[in-house]
Amino acid sequence: MNSAHTSLPPDVQRMNATANLVYGAVALVVLAASLLWLLRQPVFAIAHIVVRGDTTHSSAASLRASVLPRLQGNFFTLDLAAVQRAFQDVPWVRHATVQREFPGRLNVTLQEHVPVARWGSEGAQMLNAQGEIFEVSEGEIELVARALPQLGGPDGKAGQVLAMYQRLAPLAAPLDMPMTGLQMHARGGWRARLGNGAGIELGKGAEGELAQRLERFAATAAQVAARHKRDVQSIESADLRYNSGYAIRLRGVGTVGEEERQRAGAGA
Repeated sequence: MNSAHTSLPPDVQRMNATANLVYGAVALVVLAASLLWLLRQPVFAIAHIVVRGDTTHSSAASLRASVLPRLQGNFFTLDLAAVQRAFQDVPWVRHATVQREFPGRLNVTLQEHVPVARWGSEGAQMLNAQGEIFEVSEGEIELVARALPQLGGPDGKAGQVLAMYQRLAPLAAPLDMPMTGLQMHARGGWRARLGNGAGIELGKGAEGELAQRLERFAATAAQVAARHKRDVQSIESADLRYNSGYAIRLRGVGTVGEEERQRAGAGA
């Protein structure tokens, strides 16, 4: 007859269970410490940053030098979102994509802003092709933006102003002068500027209405100027905020209004 298995007393069982928990906790602490030690080894430090993409205005070396002091951590602990922000804080950088490559390399692909206009009354900021405002140094504005149009408007309206400029600028072609500026006023009115410095009041309205006014002006301004022995380069200002035409001021000539236009047969 087999003897029955005798179970351990309850207090001994509790002691064994407690010992097992302690041994397990110690093992986990040792494992975590070992992993932490391993992750801190120099082999996992970020040793190389490879920069690709648009670097027209910033060399890869200068970008690395600017961003490197802001990097914290190694291959495993580095915050990629923070690295992305660091690169995007560099002037001219619009977007950065950052990827790890084991064991200690970062691959960065950059997209730069493409300037299409100056922004603001002083032209101290730039506007990119997406209608976004970005900052550059004063010297770079003088170097890069000299031939760009100057746009302006209320906060948050940069994209709308750029779209309006792109719609209206080609309509000035018959004047043989480029549209060099466009301003949206706080109350919704628009004012354009031509290459000779002339200011053109376009008034309020939808894009189609403004386009119609400017198109009519551009098609007839040369005829009106010729009646007064002037050319379009002599235009100092024009006001298109009339239902039936516009008023124009020529250098050395008083304002030419609706009555004069009708007499001249300009069709304005």
